[in-house]
Amino acid sequence: MPSKRLSAFVFQSVIAGLVAAAAILVLWPEIGGIRPAVIEVHDGTALRPTPVSLGRGWNGPLSYADAVDRAAPAVVNIYTRKIITERNNPLFADPMFQYFFGDRFSRQKKHLQTSLGSGVIVSSQGYVLTNNHVVDGADEIQVMLKDGRTAAAHIVGVDPDTDLAVLYIHLPRLPSIVIGDSRALRVGDVVLAIGNPFGVGQTVTQGIVSATGRSHLGINTFENFIQTDAAINPGNSGGALINARGELVGINTAIYSRSGGSQGIGFAIPESLARGVMKQIIEQGRVVRGWLGIEAQDVTPAMARALGLADGRGIVIAGVLKDGPADRAGLKPGDLVTHIDGVTIPNATDALTRIAARAPGTRIHLRGLRDGRPFEADATIGRRPATRAAR
Repeated sequence: MPSKRLSAFVFQSVIAGLVAAAAILVLWPEIGGIRPAVIEVHDGTALRPTPVSLGRGWNGPLSYADAVDRAAPAVVNIYTRKIITERNNPLFADPMFQYFFGDRFSRQKKHLQTSLGSGVIVSSQGYVLTNNHVVDGADEIQVMLKDGRTAAAHIVGVDPDTDLAVLYIHLPRLPSIVIGDSRALRVGDVVLAIGNPFGVGQTVTQGIVSATGRSHLGINTFENFIQTDAAINPGNSGGALINARGELVGINTAIYSRSGGSQGIGFAIPESLARGVMKQIIEQGRVVRGWLGIEAQDVTPAMARALGLADGRGIVIAGVLKDGPADRAGLKPGDLVTHIDGVTIPNATDALTRIAARAPGTRIHLRGLRDGRPFEADATIGRRPATRAAR
């Protein structure tokens, strides 16, 4: 009999415990790792809270220190100096004034202009990748490593069309960054920007990839930017954008800002583009690109409707350079080009990029419409003229 009473007591205790636990979870769900969503009210009616899991399976890193440790030693500060010469009165520079009076009234004043930026050591041999605008026109370039060492740098080559430049420094035991694959980036991936904002010293900021393949921004001739909300400020230009493993995925280049400071919209040149530019600069001192000698425009919706294009893809040739590759191929202003070597051309930016990627001397096949009728043409790619004289 006592054993029966003991069993009943244990049973009642277990039931009471389960009821109490259920009541606690209903009243305080966060204790069990579940929290109610914020109650929404629509038309005066309260909606029933939906349980939201706190996600005990979260496996994200608690720190990105290891990634920074791998990459930061290869990120450098770049200091440039430029001597600016100014005349005291623009009238004295007038050719007619110079003809009659020469330089007797002319007074020139010189002042030193300094600027700062960042760069990335991409090879232990001493090659540093940075932005062209960081070193453009500089008379003297100094590079300072994270370990405190400094060295004078000289320019190996520049590419204004992508705003990239390659420098060379001579120092022993140089660290170099591990180059990742920017093509594998996805929107939402964590990225870190390392640079020298406002000259305060090496700084790391963290964000995510906000978008990839950004173009039509009017920043460079060839644009394929990674957009990120990692804080990028003046002085960060030329620095590294790395992934959570510490691999280089981009070169920080520009920000969208109304105040001059970071507003969460920064742009980096993907390593896939920078790598090809860097390779050509190191091997031949400049970047060689294909060229057709045309001015191209996107097809507008009105054009697409008038021409009966279902997808509205293609480019309209607005101008043809006389005796250029396109002119010799018989292309004319007003031609609508829809395919290059059988591949559909979505817009003018894509066409420019595809043509520029071809080596001079190669032939391409164009297909499209002329006066509403299909036409085809073969063109031999020429060499794109340099944006400015080689340094």
